[in-house]
Amino acid sequence: MRLIPIFLIVFLLQPLASQADIYKYVDAQGRIHFTDKPVRPGFQLYMRTDEDSNFDSLIERYAEEFSLEEELLRAVVKVESNFNPEAVSHKGAQGLMQLMPVTAEEMGVNDPFDPGQSIYGGGRYLRKQLDRFGELDLALAAYNAGPTMVEKYQGIPPFKETQNYVNKVMKYLDHYRSAEN
Repeated sequence: MRLIPIFLIVFLLQPLASQADIYKYVDAQGRIHFTDKPVRPGFQLYMRTDEDSNFDSLIERYAEEFSLEEELLRAVVKVESNFNPEAVSHKGAQGLMQLMPVTAEEMGVNDPFDPGQSIYGGGRYLRKQLDRFGELDLALAAYNAGPTMVEKYQGIPPFKETQNYVNKVMKYLDHYRSAEN
């Protein structure tokens, strides 16, 4: 009979899924507790939300500010950090948009782990690359490998990482564009 209350609780929590992750705790009496804000040790992640929805308003705002497609900005965030604002790469890139410290500073970002600042800085940097190279694939390659590498090789650099990066962003861009229609 315990399955019915658990199912009912999960069902009732479904509208929260677009707003926050759901955590589960089983107390000493075997009662199951759910929350979106764990207040004590012992809570474990039960259900992950759709991460990209947590940043929709920021993506919309900075896509408009920098004349970028929302779907493009969303695709870059997906590939760069998988919507994890605390992501750090092995090379030192930080935040949702994986800004290198020098790039973050150049773009006016003081805290690359702040989602708003990260999307602002990444959007501004992506716009700069689009203006510089005029083609999306080259701008993405410059975002990943740096503009000097795109200039040096007069195209997408022959690095597997950069080639895979451009392909992944384009794949997610297509996915997000089709989801909007």
